[in-house]
Amino acid sequence: MSSGKVALGVLAGLAVGALAGVLLAPAKGSKTREKILRKGEDLYDSVKEKFDDLLDDTADKFEKAKEDATNNAEEKKPQPEKG
Repeated sequence: MSSGKVALGVLAGLAVGALAGVLLAPAKGSKTREKILRKGEDLYDSVKEKFDDLLDDTADKFEKAKEDATNNAEEKKPQPEKG
């Protein structure tokens, strides 16, 4: 299983747990809505950070693969004979 899927699953579990905790806690409606909003913002920031990390990692891997392909093509290119 890819690390991206695992991270997404963990974040989804955290979001569901946090939401359940806020909804089941005894508090006024306005306080509960405030808590849900804060938790949502925290979750958004966390997901955005994880997504940015995943995007950076993917871009780095793509660049490495591109460099490897270029180097491999250069090695396989026929060399002119010296003579």
